[in-house]
Amino acid sequence: MDSKSAALQIEILSTKLITPSSPTPNHLHNYNLSFFDQIAGDVHLPLVLFYPPNDKNSTPDHQQLEQSLSRVLTHVYPIAGRFTDDFCSISCLDQGVKLVTANVNSKLDDFLEQAHKDVNVAVLCWPHDTWDVDKDNLVITPLVIIQVTKFECGGIALSMSHAHIAMDGFSSLSFLYEWSKVCRLGIKAQKINFLSFNLGEIFPTRDLSKLLLPRIPEETRAESKLVAKRLYIDEAAISKLRDEMVAYLSFKPTRVEMITAVLWRALIRSSQVKNGNLRRSLMGVPINLRSKISLPQIEKCFGNLVVDAPVKFVPEETKMELHNLVTLIRETMQKTIDYLNKESPDEIVSAVADLYNGSFQKQDWGASPEVDTFTTSSLCRFPILGADFGWGKPCLMHFGSRHAQTCWLYDAECGDGVCVQVDLKESYMRFFECDQDISTYFKF
Repeated sequence: MDSKSAALQIEILSTKLITPSSPTPNHLHNYNLSFFDQIAGDVHLPLVLFYPPNDKNSTPDHQQLEQSLSRVLTHVYPIAGRFTDDFCSISCLDQGVKLVTANVNSKLDDFLEQAHKDVNVAVLCWPHDTWDVDKDNLVITPLVIIQVTKFECGGIALSMSHAHIAMDGFSSLSFLYEWSKVCRLGIKAQKINFLSFNLGEIFPTRDLSKLLLPRIPEETRAESKLVAKRLYIDEAAISKLRDEMVAYLSFKPTRVEMITAVLWRALIRSSQVKNGNLRRSLMGVPINLRSKISLPQIEKCFGNLVVDAPVKFVPEETKMELHNLVTLIRETMQKTIDYLNKESPDEIVSAVADLYNGSFQKQDWGASPEVDTFTTSSLCRFPILGADFGWGKPCLMHFGSRHAQTCWLYDAECGDGVCVQVDLKESYMRFFECDQDISTYFKF
């Protein structure tokens, strides 16, 4: 970060807890977490949306924002609670969601000019008390922390950070989108109904020591500082990619499959340059199971219902042409879905355990220092750009927790292309951003 960005300062104006507008009924005071919540990461995941100034947000109505949040919490009541000590449930006693308001000593245009050069500047608008959240203090930390930061020109940054154990991307983005509608349209509490809360009954918590590998130790996870870069691929480059691949494929690849293949090949080659040899690489591709498995009443469930499809690159076995990687990504994802699409919840849990143990134990794929591990998470087609609180649509987004090397894909704020935020170790990033594929298909 340069001296100019280092001079940016956030001034906290107020901090308060927003509780549901109606008390949570007694029979809902204990919300059971699910097996899939158990295997989610014990981190807070922030998202920041930036809104340009206009007549509607030149003086943002914080009362309207607070009241709409309070009404939404009557429906999404677990996030106003706190984790129990055993992390098997949430105590839903309306402890509240934290809402922080702040000012920053910059105009939004100046801030965005810096952020487009160095997206890490956007971290300044994260809620600060989510930076060091871990399992030791997760019990006393609000499940959701929101910060509204106003720029000197009237522009706004709205940041929401959520505890991953409680909710995945589908849940958090559904909440954010519906809250924006409630705020913009003045929807009454009794009309709010967009999620179900039965996942803990369908998939009760389990003894993970008998089912899954231990998580990668925290000291290993945070062994190197992660930095972010923001890339953009336009529709012309996407069409060019598809034209180059179509002769080799028996199917029409999706945008996400092609972009993932390009990013992964660049990461593999960056590792080769850095380490002096071609190494094994594991790309985790999260799959939202809500529409993929044939169980009733899970399509709109709150919580976590995601597994990572483990796509593996093996030197001298896996071909590095892009169409080969696209085929490998698609086949692995489809095999994962087919393997998990069982008739009963118990069978699904057993299949997840078999998948993770089989994928990560064989040939030491789990936490081996000889394996490069990445994740590509696509948020394309999620209604993030529709999160209009009455301020219009956001003009820049920023994701992540800097806890794992991740590529975040999302629909571009302008145009028909796709933006990618890449969180990588500094030692990889300097090779990645110079890779031929990145310079050919992407713009910084």
